[in-house]
Amino acid sequence: MKTLLFILLASTVWAMDALELVNSVNGRDDGESVSRTLKMELSDKRGKTRVQETLSYRKYYGEDKKTVIFYTAPKRLRGTGFLTYDSAKKDDEQWLYLPSLRKVRRISSADRGDWFLGTDFSYEDIKKETKISLEDYDFKLLGEEDVGQHPVYRLEARTKSKEITKELGYSKIVSLIDKEIFISRKSEFYDERGDRLKTLVNSDIKKVDAIWTIHHMLMTNHQNGHITHFYFNDVDYQKELKDSLFSKAALKRGR
Repeated sequence: MKTLLFILLASTVWAMDALELVNSVNGRDDGESVSRTLKMELSDKRGKTRVQETLSYRKYYGEDKKTVIFYTAPKRLRGTGFLTYDSAKKDDEQWLYLPSLRKVRRISSADRGDWFLGTDFSYEDIKKETKISLEDYDFKLLGEEDVGQHPVYRLEARTKSKEITKELGYSKIVSLIDKEIFISRKSEFYDERGDRLKTLVNSDIKKVDAIWTIHHMLMTNHQNGHITHFYFNDVDYQKELKDSLFSKAALKRGR
């Protein structure tokens, strides 16, 4: 009986530690707002590479977050825009503007696991950025290790239901969270069947305006051989961003 009680107590402590870690990740300072350029390099299994360039903006409104991305290159994507509202009190909303259709299309929650404009990131990945959804996952702390010279926690996030798994396209994510800066150094994504789907590596992490900032994200899809590089530059946490920038009207204007 005492052994069983010890196991139950230990499990509770581990669960609390895991949740505390997630809250530390989500509570990490990433600025009230940010302006930056984002270059995307997309390579298929044959090594053919395409390059896309964007302007990206993000701003917090209390616990809510708004992000907008405008494509500047190549020519065929110029004017394309993506807007997302990540809300703490109501359902999240996402919109995509395609100049060829001259129409703003709402992205439903059922589509949030779809690939984002040919990349290996999903719409949900783009929306959450470096944060972790408390609503979608249950968490478990698997242990501690080192990534290079960086001590990390190994955190498992497992989807709460089959419906969420189907929406996201993931059954679980295992992340290596840096103990000091609470940024994932590496994350493994598993598909609905539990097979490894893709790996994200965050690197070139350095301070900008005293805020730890990822400058390179590498997502590798193990099932189709596709690779996506995200390169962030011209990161500015001080630039004033107008509220009108985060609107469907701004998507149509292209800025």
